[in-house]
Amino acid sequence: MASQAEKVALYAAIRRDSAAGMSGRALEHKYGVTRRTVAKALASVWPEPRKKMAPRGTRLDPYKALVDQMLRADLDAPRKQRHTVKRIFDRLVDEHDATQVTYRMVRAYVADRRGEIRTEAGRGPPKAFVPQSHQPGVEAEVDFGEVTVRLAGEQVKLVLFALRMSYSGKAVHRVFASGGQEAFFEGHVHAVRVLGGVPLGKVRYDNLKAAVAQVLGFSRARVETARWTAFHSFYDFEPFYCQPGIEGAHEKGGVEGDIGWFRRNHLVPIPEVGSLAELNGMVDEWDIQDEARRIGSRPRTVGEHFAIERPLLKPLPVEVFETGLVMSLRVDRYAQVSVRTNRYSVPARLIGRKVRVMLHASELIVYDGQEEVARHERLLAKGGSRLELDHYLEVLVRKPGALPGATALEQARAAGKFTPVHDSWWAAACKAHGDRDGTRALVEVLLLGRHMNHEHLVAGLAVALRAGALTADAVALEARKAAEADRPEPAEPSGNLAEPGTATVTFLTERRMAHLPPDTRPLPSVAVYDQLLRRPRPGAERPAEGESS
Repeated sequence: MASQAEKVALYAAIRRDSAAGMSGRALEHKYGVTRRTVAKALASVWPEPRKKMAPRGTRLDPYKALVDQMLRADLDAPRKQRHTVKRIFDRLVDEHDATQVTYRMVRAYVADRRGEIRTEAGRGPPKAFVPQSHQPGVEAEVDFGEVTVRLAGEQVKLVLFALRMSYSGKAVHRVFASGGQEAFFEGHVHAVRVLGGVPLGKVRYDNLKAAVAQVLGFSRARVETARWTAFHSFYDFEPFYCQPGIEGAHEKGGVEGDIGWFRRNHLVPIPEVGSLAELNGMVDEWDIQDEARRIGSRPRTVGEHFAIERPLLKPLPVEVFETGLVMSLRVDRYAQVSVRTNRYSVPARLIGRKVRVMLHASELIVYDGQEEVARHERLLAKGGSRLELDHYLEVLVRKPGALPGATALEQARAAGKFTPVHDSWWAAACKAHGDRDGTRALVEVLLLGRHMNHEHLVAGLAVALRAGALTADAVALEARKAAEADRPEPAEPSGNLAEPGTATVTFLTERRMAHLPPDTRPLPSVAVYDQLLRRPRPGAERPAEGESS
């Protein structure tokens, strides 16, 4: 059967040859068609549309009016008490003896007919979308999305923040460990800093817990959290809250689609990174690259459209809004504070005291008064702990037996802060001085790390271990020598120089004497003190024994 295009070409050829003087019989023989087809071609350039065959009847036809009646009754019925396809099928069988009707027949008919009946009743189409236009620099959309990343060798789920300008499609992204209020605020601060300003009008949101404390009925009225109200007042923009559920997602479809596009184009395959900072550096580069793309059939790129709206944005505030959440917590007897189901260590001297904790999206800072006493990277999982070995050193000096099984020691090994060189020196010190004194010597070495570079301290441990010097003073001296070797200094006076490649340990007294300047002072004399001695009287005789002088 010839297609419509083939028939149009055939008609055109027949009309061309007929205009050239070819007879109707000749045309029939040349193209192998009937006289009727030639007549139709000469009468119209378009073939007649093929007549549709009348729909074939089915066993459901006698019952379609009954099904329509049930569907019309559902228009005013409660949502949870409307006919399902199975209920319609059961009623046809039970009430009308429709034994020849199958469930698949009813399901196919109801799928098409339910929407038609709703439209016929004036209830409108089930789904309708109205195209929208946006003015430059006026509106933006914000949302969170979930992403999977291999972070430090472990596959974890993180949260992707996205703020997208509605006019240009320019989007700024940021990855966080969680989607809490801290990440919500920090994402905004990063976005407006990258954009160089704040939208003039509304910013569309879901009903996020970070912003909305309560949804009031079916209206758009919301009870906002206090910090969120202060935040958008500080940056002077108006939030617009979408309807809950899938209907609300359509009201900010731009950012919903942007998150999916970003995941598919930049996070497939799953990226492998060492830290969140490294990942966010990659995200910033991707955002710059995406300015060169075109959205749909737009004549300009995202970057060209954003260049139009950038000058229209409101300037950023001069001051900085503190995005971290401040908490006052008491330090327990394990020198830890509990934050969001996780535990973080602080110096042991603060046990029993209250400290101020500043919780950010990616890190946690602990203050004692105005002094920063601890800083930790936030844990991704729940119920974990992050401990610093340095926070427990004062306790371990008094309780050296607690060091071998300490959780802080295990985490220090995993982080590379407690190296195999530490273990070797510790084992040698315990063998030479006993477990208690050897462990105390190691703790004294670890205390040196508070004012010495970690690499220099490890180098000092290695040299002291080769020389068999198993005291903290020897390690401190060798660490200082390693530090001085890293920075050029004037040549020192020649002394007892060891052969290259040999491990030597210099005593502190010898080293101090070698660094003293030459002493030009005269040698001490006691001649002036001789003047104070009693001199004998000239010519006086010595008194006889028994006589008084």
